Amino acid sequence: MAVDVTVSRRLFTREDYHRMGEVGILKPSDRVELIEGEIVQMSPIGRRHYAFTDNLTRLLILRLGDRAVVAVPGPIVLADDTEPEPDVAVYRRRAVPYKDADRHADDALLLIEVAETSLAYDRSTKLRLYAAAGIAEYWVVSCGAETVEVHRNPEGGRYRDVRLVAGTASVTLQAFPDIVLPLTEIFA
Repeated sequence: MAVDVTVSRRLFTREDYHRMGEVGILKPSDRVELIEGEIVQMSPIGRRHYAFTDNLTRLLILRLGDRAVVAVPGPIVLADDTEPEPDVAVYRRRAVPYKDADRHADDALLLIEVAETSLAYDRSTKLRLYAAAGIAEYWVVSCGAETVEVHRNPEGGRYRDVRLVAGTASVTLQAFPDIVLPLTEIFA
């Protein structure tokens, strides 16, 4: 006879999560992020992931200059229990320096996840979180397919505009439409 067992989970806040780092429970080398109160192990990073992240970072820094802040990787606060670390992010410049205050959803102009082994997670959990937080633009870069999924205009926890960019096409930033990134340079 099967018996139903209720399992209780201990969920964490951002304060708990950061305290675990301060006291050494979580090490700087641990690849984890806080997602809806759970500490989630991030996927290992492979050669293609590193290469495409490096290419995106270089292209964005060169083309944006001082118009925005390009961060690789780093946490963004979405809620008191959620602090993911996108692979690349473009943040608006603001009066309060980022050294003095955390990055929040309203600071983000673009978040990018580069997916070598995490494609399903980035297309589901991360997409849902970013849309619900109102992140205006989210890209999923597929290392295997060498494509970029562009998600824009969040509404009701989903993105209304979704486009797949492939081949020799280019992708532009919604916040900076003059910035053009050819896929041949992203996937060089």
